[in-house]
Amino acid sequence: MTVQIWHNPRCSKSRETLKLLEDKGIQPEIYLYLDEQPTSADIKAVLTKLAIEPRALLRSSEEAYKANNLKDTTLSDDQIIEAMVAHPKLIQRPIVLKDSQARLGRPPELVLEIL
Repeated sequence: MTVQIWHNPRCSKSRETLKLLEDKGIQPEIYLYLDEQPTSADIKAVLTKLAIEPRALLRSSEEAYKANNLKDTTLSDDQIIEAMVAHPKLIQRPIVLKDSQARLGRPPELVLEIL
């Protein structure tokens, strides 16, 4: 079983989710998405596994959200994804992936549904 977490060590929910996985005996592959910037293909794959639209993965509290006018509802999915590629802080976290499924760890216990 390969489990991956898109992790931001500075985020409390991300740290809580990683600890939850480790407490369950799972040593996930840790993807530091802020350091190893995801591609649009990476983000599209995650969106498919999460079964959500790109806008649902955006962190609207980030400065880059306001600076790039991402509240504009006329923006295409590709434009939103490209904004996440350019500014990975916009991506909700943590994301846990296993096989063809993924869950957003908000709250952390949601990731248990796919393990």
